[in-house]
Amino acid sequence: MRKLVYYIAATVDGFIAGPDGADPTGPDGFWPVPADYVRYLAAEYPETLPAPARQALSITAAGTHFDTVLEGRKTYEIGLRAGLTDAYPHLRHLVFSTTLTESPDPAVELVATDPLAKVRELKQEDGKDLWLIGGGELAGALYPEIDRLIVKLGPLTIGTGIPLFGRTAAFDPRVWDLTAHTVLESGAAFLTYTRG
Repeated sequence: MRKLVYYIAATVDGFIAGPDGADPTGPDGFWPVPADYVRYLAAEYPETLPAPARQALSITAAGTHFDTVLEGRKTYEIGLRAGLTDAYPHLRHLVFSTTLTESPDPAVELVATDPLAKVRELKQEDGKDLWLIGGGELAGALYPEIDRLIVKLGPLTIGTGIPLFGRTAAFDPRVWDLTAHTVLESGAAFLTYTRG
């Protein structure tokens, strides 16, 4: 069965974005993107790089982890503001929204139904794992179905912002098993946790 994997960048203090929800790696962002970080992503998770980055790095590999990306409307709109109606044309792309009524891109599927029910349905399909890119609100809603966390832990703190599982996630303590880890010279750590 396919797994739901929350593959997300987070600060040491547990935030995935600043209070405004803007792209932390964008032109006005605060997230460091050193060369070894980009090399690691390109080598290990090429499918998670958006189309412009894949093109700039001459990446054509389909990737080995994911064939589907799931994101919430606010995260999707970050790409729209950058002029990308589908930042991941190499993946099946689903956007969860109850407010968008029409997809800006024919390849992007809008899902207005219950996220948990949709993910349970997707898990039954054939294919590679499902990549939950965010945001925090969607991750909080899908918390019961997340099978694996891959946290790209950045060597920074920001004090406040959007938490890993959003601001409305239910209190539900869970123990995760650390199953893999890689620490880069620049200080970023890739931590893989599997649901215990």
